[in-house]
Amino acid sequence: MFDSIASRYDFLNRFLSAGIDVYWRKKALQKLKPSRPTTILDVATGTADLAIMAAKMLKPSKIVGVDISPKMLDSGRDKIEKKSLDNIITLTEGDSEAINYPDNTFDAVTVAFGVRNFEHLETGLNEMRRVLKPGGKLVILEFSKPQSPVWKILYNGYMKHIAPKFAGILSRNKKAYIYLNESIQAFPEGKDFIHVMKKTGFKHTICTPLSLGIASIYTGEK
Repeated sequence: MFDSIASRYDFLNRFLSAGIDVYWRKKALQKLKPSRPTTILDVATGTADLAIMAAKMLKPSKIVGVDISPKMLDSGRDKIEKKSLDNIITLTEGDSEAINYPDNTFDAVTVAFGVRNFEHLETGLNEMRRVLKPGGKLVILEFSKPQSPVWKILYNGYMKHIAPKFAGILSRNKKAYIYLNESIQAFPEGKDFIHVMKKTGFKHTICTPLSLGIASIYTGEK
């Protein structure tokens, strides 16, 4: 599914979110500024939007992006090469639930809009915790659902009807954006996700809602 929309993925993200997804990524990466990580793993990196932003904002010595979609990674590599960041960012194909790196490798792990796609959520969180160094930080940016009744009605109408229609026209894959809404609805957001993070061993867990609850940043430490 992600291979089929890779060529239009970045454009659709900007278009369907009116560009606010860029702001969300910046807010997520600001959570890592105090710890100044030198090695970062970006899980479910897709076209490497977050990895590229992290290279500019955090100035680490190394970023590894992992994703299961070869075509998304190809798009990411093109962007990285054009921005002359290939000496810092490396993209590899791999399963987010079986990360091919040793224990205690990275200072920080990031995920932007990827954890809701994990087949086994706890397995993926356990893997991310495993490869983090002791004291390392996990930052997850993920869609959530607004709590305001009025805003919830507008949001659900947009995600269920308007976004898939435009996405179908622009990407020729309406099903991918129907899946987007379904995955958001099924995801254990807020306190429920914090509970899963704690269950898998993360400490100092915090949920920070963004834009009236449309997205949330989750942080935790090993």
